[in-house]
Amino acid sequence: MRGYFIDIQGTLIDDKDFLPLPGAIEFIKYLKQNNIPFILLTNNTKRESKEFIEYLKNLGFEFDNYLDPLMVLDEVIEGKIAPYGNEKFVNILSKNYEIDYKNPKNVVLGIKLYSNDEFAKIIENLLSGASLIGMHKTSLYNKGDKRYPGLGSILEMLRYATGKDYEIVGKPSIRFFKKASEVLGLNFDKITIISDDLYGDILPAMDLGIKGVLVLSGKIKNEKEITKKPDEIYTNIGECLKEGCRG
Repeated sequence: MRGYFIDIQGTLIDDKDFLPLPGAIEFIKYLKQNNIPFILLTNNTKRESKEFIEYLKNLGFEFDNYLDPLMVLDEVIEGKIAPYGNEKFVNILSKNYEIDYKNPKNVVLGIKLYSNDEFAKIIENLLSGASLIGMHKTSLYNKGDKRYPGLGSILEMLRYATGKDYEIVGKPSIRFFKKASEVLGLNFDKITIISDDLYGDILPAMDLGIKGVLVLSGKIKNEKEITKKPDEIYTNIGECLKEGCRG
């Protein structure tokens, strides 16, 4: 039996109103009723883990297994941190870690539309010796009806600007995928990932032997935008259910 890694935003819920996408609740219900192992994976860092789990269940999603970067961060952080990102993300980290913007050991980045002044502060921290940690490596950031460079794009820019490599906490880090596979009790070659992020989720997962299913309900709008094909492509996860998700 195969298991599933299932992305949330852009796959199960839309990026604008955060409501279920067509067929999403039915897909999860099908897996649950047929005892097919699955885990919901998200790079969400704007809400506490328990809060986001409760939100999803209130929408009607029935699931037991869930993983986000906030649940893995302790394995990466050592010492004081300088968190950058949206206000909710910074507030969450401020509750659990010692904050120091003058002499941090780690610069921890979440996603937001950064200003040039913020980039300048981040760069100074990095050039002063701080390590660079990204909460995830998404390719694109959907905000409203527009698409912006994702955190993965920002991390690559900072690496080029400072010569500093970075570590990833959430998707598509091997640490994150291994933790998720251990929950399912399956090797990578027995797992299929379903996501709207081809470059930030699916292709890195496929490099590990995971089969990749792309849904065009989030970051990528149509097949013309695809430069490297995954194993399967569907309009949304409801169509994936209807067609049988052969991956």
